[in-house]
Amino acid sequence: MSGDDRPADGADRPAGGADHPQPPDRRPQEPARPEPADRPGPERPQPPDRAQAPAGPAEPRPAERKRPAEPSERGQPPQAPEEKRPPGPPGRRTGPSAGKPGARPAPPPSRPARPSRPARPSAVLDEAHLGEIRGAFGRVPRERVEERPGCRARLLTLLAIIGPGIIVMVGDNDAGGIATYAQAGQNYGYSLLWVLLLLIPVLIVNQEMVVRLGAVTGVGHARLITERFGRFWGWFSVGDLFLLNFLTIVTEFIGVTLACEYLGLSRYVVVPVAALALIAVAASGSFRRWERAMFAFIGASLLLIPLTFMAQPRWGRAAHDFVVPGVQGGVTSEAVLLIIAVVGTTVAPWQLFFQQSNVIDKRITPRFIGYERADTVIGSLVVVAGAAALVMIADFAARGTAAHGHFTDAAGVADALGRRDPVLGVMFAIVLLDASIIGAAAVTLATSYAFGDVFNLRHSLHRRFGEAKRFYASYSLLVLIAAAVVLIPGAPLGLITEAVQALAGLLLPSASVFLLLLCNDTEVLGPWVNPRWLNVVATVIIAVLLMLSGTLMATTLFPRVNVTRLTIWLAAVLVTGLIATAVGLRLTRRRGPVREVPAMSPAEKLAWRMPPLALLQPVRWSAGTRLGMTALRGYLILSALLLLVKAVRLGGS
Repeated sequence: MSGDDRPADGADRPAGGADHPQPPDRRPQEPARPEPADRPGPERPQPPDRAQAPAGPAEPRPAERKRPAEPSERGQPPQAPEEKRPPGPPGRRTGPSAGKPGARPAPPPSRPARPSRPARPSAVLDEAHLGEIRGAFGRVPRERVEERPGCRARLLTLLAIIGPGIIVMVGDNDAGGIATYAQAGQNYGYSLLWVLLLLIPVLIVNQEMVVRLGAVTGVGHARLITERFGRFWGWFSVGDLFLLNFLTIVTEFIGVTLACEYLGLSRYVVVPVAALALIAVAASGSFRRWERAMFAFIGASLLLIPLTFMAQPRWGRAAHDFVVPGVQGGVTSEAVLLIIAVVGTTVAPWQLFFQQSNVIDKRITPRFIGYERADTVIGSLVVVAGAAALVMIADFAARGTAAHGHFTDAAGVADALGRRDPVLGVMFAIVLLDASIIGAAAVTLATSYAFGDVFNLRHSLHRRFGEAKRFYASYSLLVLIAAAVVLIPGAPLGLITEAVQALAGLLLPSASVFLLLLCNDTEVLGPWVNPRWLNVVATVIIAVLLMLSGTLMATTLFPRVNVTRLTIWLAAVLVTGLIATAVGLRLTRRRGPVREVPAMSPAEKLAWRMPPLALLQPVRWSAGTRLGMTALRGYLILSALLLLVKAVRLGGS
């Protein structure tokens, strides 16, 4: 090798290295020669023979090179070339010495390097909520989440992510839901199907907001309420949720007893077996096993499809009543109360807590929000289709008999079907048993998730029993105590069912209001906050839910009230309140500061997650918001006291 070639081998080293000191007589010789545009750096000029080298890769020459220095050691980065050769991909050598024998090969250019981004601390409370997605129908490895898949890969990703939306919706068609929809069909035929159609956008809007909260924050609904709105609201929401969910689990086991009694099985055998099965599935230490078990139960609920076709459905009548509102026999207090019950059993408070925490536990991040939205939409359509099927089945059971208009319970519907065909009665009882188990699993898990969130415990189905003892212990105690209550002779099961409806009406306003406030908190959701049109839709939905909740509370406390007249008055108050709110927001927007939503690129938005709760700025409420929250607090406290008084009276009688 000639002496002129040796300096070229060290062209990538820092100037003045210990092995190759720069000769002091080279710098005066270089200004007379034109310098190429792609020299390695401004501190070391090119030797004469390298300056004449072609722009492409150099011919192989027998040379022995040492490992080139890291970019941080070379000083200034090379200037971008102005002609001929474009710069190579990140990580590939593009200098004149690229291609020489002995050089370290560049990494393959199959996956371009992402631009460096400062790491953001995460707010996730349990490290088990981080990692690859493992669903019932597939998995999404962490190393593949950055890729842009094709149609087949997108379908496989959807199959891996699908689950929380469908489970929460099917779990809503539980024992209480079956009883409510069956009552609508047995007493009013197909005439209330239009209510179910109106509930589809309500379900999608409410549950989509908790999907975003779960994926972006990594923190459960109960913990967010406590951290952002104070201990009063947090403990009130959690305390009411615990009591409501416990009573709801009791009603699920009531459904189990009704089904097993129709099937000729002993409740003292079926109820304990069902409780132990729920605990075993949840405490398996695998989220995937739990989700697969839930989908197995959902598969059993597909028995509704042949049952519906065997119930001689009147498709033309059903299509008409889906889109044309009406009430068979006219609008009465009983009909209004049943409509409120249909809405209340379809839009339940526990759904908000369950889906947000289940999205977190499944490790769904903002990159997969689109897939989880699709999961939620599918679940909304499934729950409404199942409810409509139950309405048509119950109508067929009582059609032309003395049972029409005289609903008793779900077991009465099974008896009516059994008189037409014993197979139909058995199929309906199996559907009731299956729905009760799904509902008990979902509601109990929602409660345990909230328990782990509030008390900062490990609360993930990815953990084994020994790693999250208190989480699984809370789940097991809820199931076992609820099952034991059902087995107590003379237990006030009717009072428990009534209390569930009243407490649901009490919790729904606060849960809905906090949901809207959280989804407009830029500290919590950053670029994922609600757009203005969604706030308008959500405000109208929440206002209607508040009106129905108030009606339900009033009728529970004062059974003799005229429900129709009360609903008309509350509707007038609702419209007036919405108009006043719109005017107030318009004036406030003109005078006050505009909400600042961080401007980000799509890639940055997908990577954004809420920072730790301790780093968030405190919530600043306007005067109007503070006044509204004070009024809501007064309503909740007064309602809770009235419910307590009524419970004492009923217990004494």
